[in-house]
Amino acid sequence: MTMPHERTRAVLQTRDFLIKLSRDTSISEKIRHDAKFLLRHFPLKSDLEQAGLLEEQPERFGNLIGPIFSSSTEI
Repeated sequence: MTMPHERTRAVLQTRDFLIKLSRDTSISEKIRHDAKFLLRHFPLKSDLEQAGLLEEQPERFGNLIGPIFSSSTEI
């Protein structure tokens, strides 16, 4: 089972990977363009931290679901 901090880390690592792809001139323009397109709406680290902080407050949202993201990438 994937834990919230692992999911958060994976999303951040995916963002870093897309940034690298978007800047890598050794790959095709199409792939660079696609990576830039995906990054337009990809969450920033601050977005994930904010989502994690909100989700870690069950008193505000009840216990309907557990946190999806974490405010940290560490255990």
